[in-house]
Amino acid sequence: MNSVGQEQISLSEKFYKQKIKAVNRSITIYGDKGDAIELNAENSSGLGIIEDIEFKKGIIEIELLGENNPGKSFIGIAFNIENDETYEAVYFRPFNFKAEEQIRKEHMVQYIYHPEFTWRKLREERTGEFENEINMPPDPDDWFKAIIHISDKTVNVYVNDLPEPVLTVDRLSSIKSTSIGIWTGFGSSGRFRNLVIKD
Repeated sequence: MNSVGQEQISLSEKFYKQKIKAVNRSITIYGDKGDAIELNAENSSGLGIIEDIEFKKGIIEIELLGENNPGKSFIGIAFNIENDETYEAVYFRPFNFKAEEQIRKEHMVQYIYHPEFTWRKLREERTGEFENEINMPPDPDDWFKAIIHISDKTVNVYVNDLPEPVLTVDRLSSIKSTSIGIWTGFGSSGRFRNLVIKD
């Protein structure tokens, strides 16, 4: 961290320096500008664990690009990564951003703690507590910014310039790790750029 408690991280630079560990995924550079990276789609959850960054609590900002492809676009950020299978994550389902059915609208943004608390377990046992609708959702085929405020006990998720959080949850884990990474879900690719970490 620098003196103002903010660190801008070039994901493409981390990629070129081999400082992103791919878990169940391949990572490539995305786009003409070369400033974004992409995780490919596999039939599992995937991570890109970013090395040389320590984060316990504060704010994570990142720009994400999913797609309007039902059941095939789950994209977000993982934190408190204990190992390749155990971590907290906040992710989005862009294919629900333009949904007309209320049941799909309610599933736009999600918090999980793998492997114990999957989206399915949380939806079945604690319905509506760990996922939510976004009142002014982004374009599912365009870049959007996620701003995630993480404290000891809670996670608040903001999108773009919306003043109110789109999701507020009580964390299902205590802080056990300083590792963070990019994340995509089952059968999903995703594109990531402009990562900023703040104290």
